[in-house]
Amino acid sequence: MGVPTLFLVATPIGNLEDITLRALRVLREVSLVAAEDTRRTAKLLSHYEIHTPTTSFYEQVEREKTPRLIARLAAGESIALVSDAGTPGISDPGYRLTKAAIAAGARVEAIPGASSVLAALVPSGLPTDAFSFLGFPPPRAQARARWLSELESRRETLVFFEAPHRIRETLEAVLQVLGDRPVVVGRELTKIHEEFIRGSVSTVLSALPPPRGEFTVVLGGAEVLASAPAPLPSDAALLESFYRLTESEGLSRRDAISRLAKRHGLASRELYGAIEKAKRSVE
Repeated sequence: MGVPTLFLVATPIGNLEDITLRALRVLREVSLVAAEDTRRTAKLLSHYEIHTPTTSFYEQVEREKTPRLIARLAAGESIALVSDAGTPGISDPGYRLTKAAIAAGARVEAIPGASSVLAALVPSGLPTDAFSFLGFPPPRAQARARWLSELESRRETLVFFEAPHRIRETLEAVLQVLGDRPVVVGRELTKIHEEFIRGSVSTVLSALPPPRGEFTVVLGGAEVLASAPAPLPSDAALLESFYRLTESEGLSRRDAISRLAKRHGLASRELYGAIEKAKRSVE
């Protein structure tokens, strides 16, 4: 099929019809398909009657197998890299192989297609003129809180993935660190049971479905929050946020007060009074 090439082939994220004619042709013509999960890829290839050999290429074997695949490219073969779903290299294996192929002088070509990032962003109803994709949040609470804190002033729409067993605690952390912003949570994208839950973070938390399937979260930026301010949290909620900032994130009392005051549009003195009032109510 011409010059030996590493093809980065986007595959369906759910609906098997969401694959391009070009992707199907490439998958038929290459010498080998390197797949994150050969069993899942086998279902796709079987559906389209493609009989190209496959080899596993998941995160734990990426370092070991990359030199072997580069050697096959050097020998004149073309290879297609696919992930479980969507575009390889986007929160999936592929970066190491792509970088090595470029360094070896091989041709690298993307075959674009379905994207869960865009499949969630475009129908979200949130601004699409500027957005950032952030991958997965850190799994540990303190690291996740710091990660969210760094996003506090970002004005563009934010898109990230989350695992089903962490979606609730991540949204609770968003509420505590970034406030009650507009958010859209999508799951089962392009599948029969595709679902979008829209609203403020607190509203979405109360309507979360059972934690099945990977979630894609589209979160309003700081500008969206400023244009649609949420109701002021209760004194008890402010106290809880204060403790989270000082105990989990290690902020000083002054810095925690300053951050919360800015987040909720209050004077520092007013917010301090609310926190002290909440403390007295639990004594």
